[in-house]
Amino acid sequence: MFLLALLAAALPAGAQNNSPSPKSLSLADCIQIALEHNLDLKVERINPEVARYNVTLAYGGYDPVLDITASHQNSLSPGGLDQQNRLFAGSKTEFDSFNTSLGGVLPTGLQYSLGSQIGDRLSNPQDPLRSSENSSGSASIRLTQPLLKNFWIDNTRFSIAVSKNRLKFSELGLRQRIMSVVENVQLAYYSLIQAREDVNNQEKALQLAERLLAENKKRVEVGALAPLDEKQAESQVAQRRADLLSAQSNLDIQQNALKSLLSENYRDWHGVPLEPSETLSAPPQAFDIQSSWQRGMTQRPDLLQTRLDLERMGLTLRYQRNQLFPQLDLTGSYGHSGSKKEYSGAFNDIGEGNSPFYSIGGELRIPLGNRTARNNYKISKAQRDQLLLQLKKEEQDIMIAIDDAVKTAQTAFQSVDATHQARLYAEAALDAEQKKLENGKSTSFFVLQLQRDLTFARGAEIRALGDYNKALARLAFTEGATLEKAGLKIDVK
Repeated sequence: MFLLALLAAALPAGAQNNSPSPKSLSLADCIQIALEHNLDLKVERINPEVARYNVTLAYGGYDPVLDITASHQNSLSPGGLDQQNRLFAGSKTEFDSFNTSLGGVLPTGLQYSLGSQIGDRLSNPQDPLRSSENSSGSASIRLTQPLLKNFWIDNTRFSIAVSKNRLKFSELGLRQRIMSVVENVQLAYYSLIQAREDVNNQEKALQLAERLLAENKKRVEVGALAPLDEKQAESQVAQRRADLLSAQSNLDIQQNALKSLLSENYRDWHGVPLEPSETLSAPPQAFDIQSSWQRGMTQRPDLLQTRLDLERMGLTLRYQRNQLFPQLDLTGSYGHSGSKKEYSGAFNDIGEGNSPFYSIGGELRIPLGNRTARNNYKISKAQRDQLLLQLKKEEQDIMIAIDDAVKTAQTAFQSVDATHQARLYAEAALDAEQKKLENGKSTSFFVLQLQRDLTFARGAEIRALGDYNKALARLAFTEGATLEKAGLKIDVK
């Protein structure tokens, strides 16, 4: 409801007015809106849903199958003469049968089949003297238990294990995407603040230039300055206006960059000015490379995904190794049969259990050569070794990336203080030179130069603040701690 309220507050104004009022948003507001409306996240959220369906699909291998068949057979045999030239009559036989079976496989690999069949045979129904009828049937269970191949793992168990692995993989992928969106929102938010501060800086620079131009015009009129000083001031004003236009254009671009992360429909946000409610600051932070490495090794979703790939390859290797064994199955069956003139009698015989039967045995199938299974196993081993090397390289790359990110953040923090001092010195230098100009002890040239220096120093301080905040965001992402440091607890299951 909070996110909808934010959107409702921002969007209707743009729809009703030609010049919508600016919308003030904090970084936390932007992150929450993005988590609900970012299109990349909406796409990524479907992957775990599909993966969960795949897990259910894999369990479908244990679904029993019910077979029901019915048939009617009719055979006619014409009469004729036997070997002694005696006439014999023709015959007619009708046979009706019904069969049902319920079969499947259990998680232990045990195959089962519950079956029943009943049949009725009627001979010469048109001839009372030769007519006969007989009904027979049976009910039984048959079991087959693999003892070597498909014993500790079979295709169904393998598919279930892999699909569960891929479900975890997709959940980590969603977490990685959430982290990426949060980081991108942070970077875009800091860039927007930086762009806004840069516009303010250029506006101050233009005001300084315009004030100096106005003062120079007065001094030229009274003969205290040469006309060249006025021209130099006019040139400075024109340059500052150009710089302000460039800064305003960059501000518009940064606004669009943030809107693209917040919106699933850019048209609704177009024309709504965004104003960050926060300012750039430089909170000191203790950096511990060992702690950062520990977080990276245990929290990075992409690294955890690689470990899941290695786990999946282990499952494949286990399955392929089991396929190297010959097929040795233990089989057994048990049931009851019955036979009477009518169906009811046959059913009674089966129910009374007067005619039991059973069987027990084994079946051994040895593939000669078995090149398919052997080479599949070798391929899986080679791929596992390759994944181990890839995991090692990825861990090393992450450690280097974290080390670089820590050093970048440390340097950026030092730059904040250095640029702050430089800006203070530039302000003091301009103020002193301005007083000298008022007392006729300096020229507009030096004042203009110090104005440019102050504008540059302010811009450098703004960039240093922005770079430091962005460096912290990138460091958190490199460690896999973006959500934790943003105060977000998100369950992606």
